[in-house]
Amino acid sequence: MKSLSKLLGALLLGLLLLIAVAGFALTYLLDPNDYKDEIRSLVQDKTGYDLQINGDIGWSLLPWLGLELADARLARVGMSDQPFADIRLLALSVQVLPLLRKEIRMSDIRLEGLDLTLHRNAKGDSNWEDAPADTGSAVTTAAETDNTQQPTAKPANIKLEIDSLIVNSARLDYSDEQNNQHITLESVQISTGAIGEQQNIPLKLSGFLASSTPLLRARMELSASAWMDNQSRQYRLDALKVAGEVAGEPLNNKSANIAANGNLQLDLKQQRLSWEQLRFSVNQLKGMGELQVEQLNDSPAIAGQLSLAAFNLREFLPGIGITLPAMQSKSALGHFELTAQLQGTRNSLLLDNASIRMDDSSFTGKLGIRNLEQGALLAHLTADQLNMDSYLPPTAPVKKPAKSAATSPPSSDLPTAIPSGNPWDDSELLPLNELAALNLELHLAFDRLTLEKLPFENVKLKLDAHNGKLDLKQFEARLYGGSIASSGTLDSNAEPARISMHNTIDQLPVDRLLSALGEEAPITGKLKLDSQLSTSGNSQRQWVSQLSGKANLEILDGTLPDSNLEQQLCLAIATLNRKPLSQDYSRTSTPFTQLKTSTSLSNGVATTPDVQIAIPGLLIKGKGTLDLNHMGMDQRLDIILQGDTRPMPDPACTVNKRYVGIEWPVHCRGSLATAGQNCRIDQDGLTRIATRLAGDKLTEKIEEKLKDKVSPDLKDALKGLFRK
Repeated sequence: MKSLSKLLGALLLGLLLLIAVAGFALTYLLDPNDYKDEIRSLVQDKTGYDLQINGDIGWSLLPWLGLELADARLARVGMSDQPFADIRLLALSVQVLPLLRKEIRMSDIRLEGLDLTLHRNAKGDSNWEDAPADTGSAVTTAAETDNTQQPTAKPANIKLEIDSLIVNSARLDYSDEQNNQHITLESVQISTGAIGEQQNIPLKLSGFLASSTPLLRARMELSASAWMDNQSRQYRLDALKVAGEVAGEPLNNKSANIAANGNLQLDLKQQRLSWEQLRFSVNQLKGMGELQVEQLNDSPAIAGQLSLAAFNLREFLPGIGITLPAMQSKSALGHFELTAQLQGTRNSLLLDNASIRMDDSSFTGKLGIRNLEQGALLAHLTADQLNMDSYLPPTAPVKKPAKSAATSPPSSDLPTAIPSGNPWDDSELLPLNELAALNLELHLAFDRLTLEKLPFENVKLKLDAHNGKLDLKQFEARLYGGSIASSGTLDSNAEPARISMHNTIDQLPVDRLLSALGEEAPITGKLKLDSQLSTSGNSQRQWVSQLSGKANLEILDGTLPDSNLEQQLCLAIATLNRKPLSQDYSRTSTPFTQLKTSTSLSNGVATTPDVQIAIPGLLIKGKGTLDLNHMGMDQRLDIILQGDTRPMPDPACTVNKRYVGIEWPVHCRGSLATAGQNCRIDQDGLTRIATRLAGDKLTEKIEEKLKDKVSPDLKDALKGLFRK
């Protein structure tokens, strides 16, 4: 048995020596460079590609099956002059014996000077894909495939080990005429440590990227510890670090330094991609969070956490090419921080349960893009306070015109003519094209909101915009103890654009409102307004000329400050009565118990049929029109003297019974800008009053003469005659 064993051992050793000698003789006596044409034909037959080897081919057989190619080109058959791949050098080797055990053990793989040029023309043809087969062949092939379909066997589990992978000076040039895209990757460097399953693989990658649409340039460096398990289809990049610089059109030709790190995991069985312990930065912006994507093959669903550390948004935005407009506050947007939960799909991305701190304001709610294809934005936010004035453009100081010397009213008793010019501007006011493209769902609530120096409280705003229509569903606020509510629509699809508004105001102090707006307050009181108005166009002139609707206005508990009309009126009445005033009229303002009117508007002309103003001792009634197109007016006022109407009136301020109930006519006609100078006594109305007073006086004299000498019936008849 021992001799047999020795014999078998000797035979096996001799066989191995024979194989080694044969391999040595094969590799050294057989030159593969002599078979370049045969190799080219074989590649064409098996793959449909044309492999041109212009350099030398080196190879080895035992114990490593090695291959080295120099100066090789790969192209589609028939397009040899348009190769899509150039390789300066490719070197690799595989151990032979492990192949028998379905194991691939390779030494270093080295790829030098890889140049990929991928081009797709306007017809959709490319220089690297096979040309589409004709329809008939495709149908036949499909039929044959259906008839001969066999169960697909699972791929064998092959163990892979590679000492390292080195790629130097690789380049990719991709152009697509159909989509007007041109992308290049240059100076790509890839290096790894030992590659094997279920082991950490050091990985480094760097390169430069350029794009033509949009014009973009980027430098990128990546390092990580890779891990893979092909059987469980799990892959990881641990301790991933990405750093680089980006510049180009998206950043308005500015540059941004970017960095990110964390642990990236891909589970193809579970169809899950996750990025844990994410840290990232863009210039001075720094953030952290986690990201997870489920259902990669079907309907990807994004979830995660996002946190942005406090940073200066005012400095950050210009650094990435976003130009900010001038603002009233130089410190606006100086502080910004955010935490939120990420939710998204292929067509949406939302920040839910968001907490935002911007300057002195705190916001909570959700915001994001609910439809990427339609550009639909959403913001549902609640804030404690916001000073909008800080973010508005600076306002130029208003120069109030100097008070001109008092001018005498025109001597003519005829009212001034209504102006014929139009004071309104024709410039477009709204960006209708941008508004038509707006797709927005905006729901905001503020405990306090400052706008144009007005301190609004308990503000609620709901605004929807889509398909060219803006719908202000709700605006509610408290201001100076009063309330404001508005709703309205803007239809930019209409030609011209159509606007409608419904406004209600209740218990709003007029004087505080005007003072906050920098205007003098001629009256005080609480405003009550209900208006339903509509107009069309996109300029001041068009809006005024098409303004139509109704409005009811009333001022409650009002006063005329810095004037005592009651005192002046009673002094005049006392003078006529030739009696001294016995009561005090020294207050510095004049209260009025009523000021209200209802207005109907049509094409910029307001009709006021029932103006009523009641102040102590005086009642004013009126009606007429206000032409807003030309800022003119035509109003007829009736002034009724009432004197002291208190329960205990001053005898000196009692109106003679002859004048009680008489409506003294005043006609105001002319420009609204000089309304006080355009009011005159209405001569026709005054003539009627004089006739009536003369009749009353004559009647009194007849009564004195006749006294009891005639019957009451005759006296009544005479009174009626003279009054006529």
